[in-house]
Amino acid sequence: MNRPSKCTRQLTALIESEEEGYVAWCPELDIASQGATVAEARQNLQEATQLFFECASPSEIQQRFRQELFITRLEVDVG
Repeated sequence: MNRPSKCTRQLTALIESEEEGYVAWCPELDIASQGATVAEARQNLQEATQLFFECASPSEIQQRFRQELFITRLEVDVG
C-alpha cells in the first residue's frame, strides 16, 4: 500500500500565562491547548495540531487553514 508522502508545515504558537498555567493557540488553524508550563503548553499544542492533521479531511484542513497571517508589534501612547 502506498502512503502519501509527509510534509512539514511551520505554524505559529502564541502562548500566554493564565491563572493556573499557560494557554497555547495556533491562529492558522484556530486550535488551542494548555499546560502547567510554557514547554508543556507548547508540546500539548503541537500534539493537538498533529492529531488534527491526522484526523481531519482535506476539505476541513483547507477550510480552517489561514494561509495569510501577520504578527507584528504596535507602539501606542498610554495615559
